[in-house]
Amino acid sequence: MEFGDIENAFFFVSSAPCEMNCAVLNRETREIFYRSEMGDFEDISEDDLDSDKYVEIPHKNELDLGHELVFDFVGRHLPDEYDRIHAMFAKRGAYGRFKDLLQSNGLLETWYEFQSQREEQALREWCKDNGIELSD
Repeated sequence: MEFGDIENAFFFVSSAPCEMNCAVLNRETREIFYRSEMGDFEDISEDDLDSDKYVEIPHKNELDLGHELVFDFVGRHLPDEYDRIHAMFAKRGAYGRFKDLLQSNGLLETWYEFQSQREEQALREWCKDNGIELSD
């Protein structure tokens, strides 16, 4: 299985709030099936989905890539701002304010690279944990 296929499914699932989009991998055929809140899987029965034949691609929230990721980054790049950013995340709209702060400190691209690397690392670990062998 190519990592890019798993990654594309991960991006699809993570592009909406949890449980709005879903992707499942058929372990035998290596085919990935997609579903959005708008529709169901056309080629898979509900009984099949409950079997070990399929594994659901995780949402980014299931890989603990939320606040923990932010504070790992802050600890490395903005340690003096830790308390301020912690308070920021106690209110709605924190990610927008966080990105504004990163932009003003010239760290927005560094954040995106850090986030991308950690997502890939977590997704590859998820593949390993689920017995999905990657070809690349």
